[in-house]
Amino acid sequence: MIQAYRNLSGRGRTAVLASGVALFMAGMGWAAVPLYDLFCRVTGYGGTTQVGAGSDRVLDETIRIRFDASRARDFPWEFRPVERTMEIRLGETGLAFYEAYNPTDEPVAGTASYNVSPYEAGLYFTKIDCFCFEYQVLMPGERVLMPVTFYVDPDILDDREARDTHTITLSYTFHRTPLQEAELAALQATEAESPDSGAQ
Repeated sequence: MIQAYRNLSGRGRTAVLASGVALFMAGMGWAAVPLYDLFCRVTGYGGTTQVGAGSDRVLDETIRIRFDASRARDFPWEFRPVERTMEIRLGETGLAFYEAYNPTDEPVAGTASYNVSPYEAGLYFTKIDCFCFEYQVLMPGERVLMPVTFYVDPDILDDREARDTHTITLSYTFHRTPLQEAELAALQATEAESPDSGAQ
């Protein structure tokens, strides 16, 4: 391979090098999103939260959690937190609910992106379970409560940059997700078979 490269003319070498660089850049572009996502999850960078089981210790010190909700511009649901704030102890498992309503006459699927602020707290805000782990589908006129279970790791007190945090804001933004034809047919069949579907 090296010998073949040496036997190439100047233009040939340039073409091979340019192709190699292009392939390398394409590979790095493909790998950038999962690597960046992994980096954010490990470091809490950009307010990315952690995922895990419950904490093995609970402290008396409390922290306030604020809940925020928004929607992408083209997303038709109504979406809001049931409670605006909650105070919990560090390490204590918290349970909060968001309410979603589909006012349209068609099934709508959505995916929630999320983060916390201040960003330094992302490393210590751990979700145990969340509606944001998978996309949600609401039928026409359907209203649901969607839970999120979480805790704030007591290790936040050992972090020089995060230990003075008294309030953490958990924010969700819902975005539209395309419904596949097979999923849509299955949803409509389920709704048609529902005992309430024939009720007047």
